[in-house]
Amino acid sequence: MDSEQRRKRKRMGRSYSEAKHYLSSRRSLFLCFSFFVFLLLLSSGRFRTASFRPVITASSTTLYLISSTAHNSVLDSVAHRNDSPPAKVQDRVLFPDHVLLIAANRFQPQDELDCVYRRFNGSDEVAFAVKPVLSTEAYDEVRSIVRCPLPFGNYSSAVDLRRRGGKHDWTARINSTAAAASPWDKVVYEAVIDDDTAVVFVKGLNLKPHRKSDPTRLTCHFEMGEGFEFTTEAVTAAQEVVRCLLPESISNDPDKASGIRVTIGFNTGRPRAPVHVTLPSVATIHNSKPNLDEATKKKKHELCVCTMLWNQAPALSEWIMYHAWLGVERWFIYDNNSDDGIEDVVLDLDSQGYNVSRQSWPWIKTQEAGFSHCALKAREECTWVGFFDVDEFFYFPREFRRRRRDGVPGENWLGKLVSNFSNSPTIAELRTDCHSFGPSGLRSHPSRGVTTGYTCRLQSPERHKSIVRTDLLDVTLLNVVHHFRLREGFRHLNVPEGIAVINHYKYQVWETFRAKFYRRVATYVVDWQEDQNQGSKDRAPGLGTEAIEPPNWRLRFCEVWDTGLKDFVLAYFADRSTGSLPWERAQHQ
Repeated sequence: MDSEQRRKRKRMGRSYSEAKHYLSSRRSLFLCFSFFVFLLLLSSGRFRTASFRPVITASSTTLYLISSTAHNSVLDSVAHRNDSPPAKVQDRVLFPDHVLLIAANRFQPQDELDCVYRRFNGSDEVAFAVKPVLSTEAYDEVRSIVRCPLPFGNYSSAVDLRRRGGKHDWTARINSTAAAASPWDKVVYEAVIDDDTAVVFVKGLNLKPHRKSDPTRLTCHFEMGEGFEFTTEAVTAAQEVVRCLLPESISNDPDKASGIRVTIGFNTGRPRAPVHVTLPSVATIHNSKPNLDEATKKKKHELCVCTMLWNQAPALSEWIMYHAWLGVERWFIYDNNSDDGIEDVVLDLDSQGYNVSRQSWPWIKTQEAGFSHCALKAREECTWVGFFDVDEFFYFPREFRRRRRDGVPGENWLGKLVSNFSNSPTIAELRTDCHSFGPSGLRSHPSRGVTTGYTCRLQSPERHKSIVRTDLLDVTLLNVVHHFRLREGFRHLNVPEGIAVINHYKYQVWETFRAKFYRRVATYVVDWQEDQNQGSKDRAPGLGTEAIEPPNWRLRFCEVWDTGLKDFVLAYFADRSTGSLPWERAQHQ
């Protein structure tokens, strides 16, 4: 009896053990499946909020497994199923109000991207959070710029990207080796091949403004891949532009050098014990010269214009249409982080035959360097390049007042002016004085444009703007926005005020003018919020440092009523049947 009971207990023990093992296996499968569903729900966005969307907290071991297999199995298969390439971040730059990512992709308008933030909670845990990107745009032929909100809390600036909507869409390199963002004011940000040199644009050297600097303490470093690097000497340095010799291998075949990263090194510490430091870099070199046959080396355009702007899309059509009539043939628009739809305006103008191109230029406080970059870019196409702003309009008092029986007085007059000096043995720059206009009593922006709206100005001119022969600029490309340094043996010519002036609609109605408080684009011009250089002509006299409308703003800066350009535009540009101006018609099409 006892033996029979022992046999039953053994059978019951085996049954219990087998059942326990079976339930344990089922439980493990159920937990794995539940965790998989949880990840799917998180990636689908069901538990996200608009401002902060936690993704996952994982151990460092789990994170390593995710990232280490990203390019071999899981992520490649996901990208293949989504029929889109991974969002690969090459570089990150930390700006005062956003993180800029440079991605090795050309994104489409329909692409939905998230910024992925990482925070280390301890030795073995990492937390993630996501936010929608602020904006996305093309940077060059192969890369895109993505702007992300600033990191919050103690999240890292090593922000990554992921495409929204994919299953386990960890297409970014979300791992502990992702590089933190470089500071915007200490970084090498652009580089261009120019003959046998590389022209490198850099912040953080603190070179003296408006003058040449000693290049002997500077070097260029060309990363050739696989840990191999060429180092060459700097031959010139001025402000934010350093020119270095090219390595022989690149000089012999510059087309194959496209995409090579370059940075700047400099000596610090005491002269007897220097320490060589290299700055972080997001700059890859490219060739500025197109491949031209001998038969096509003649420059395409006599007169081109370059400008840098931020959120001035509504002003662009009037400025371009008017100056195109004066003889400008080509336009280089350097867009400094606009978010007002300027891309559509540029495309529309270009489709109408105005030959306008937009260069994304995300680097803040770099107007002088941007103009140096544009001088290189335009040199092969243009004999003359003008550097002035979208609120500045050339006016020819004597010619515009001349009555003609046929045609329009002054047509192509700016083009004719510069062509008179195209073969000059000494003149390489034309300078034109600017008259600064005020709000002219207006309370709101003139609907027909600035040329017909603002009619009251200061009596004496302020500053000047220049048109230059880009092949005769000093090798440093040194400029102070208003004019460039020229090669030895060449000089500038001041255009008499009776022949030409520039109407500078500088102090517009308050709703337009207050946008200048956001940030100045010039490198060495103090921002409005800073209590410095209060007496400078770069500031509105007596305005202060806050974006608060002063009393009687609409009546300020009014010493001379000047309706010359207004009368001319209405007489010769307005449609005879409707009275509408060309830029008004363009806005309503």
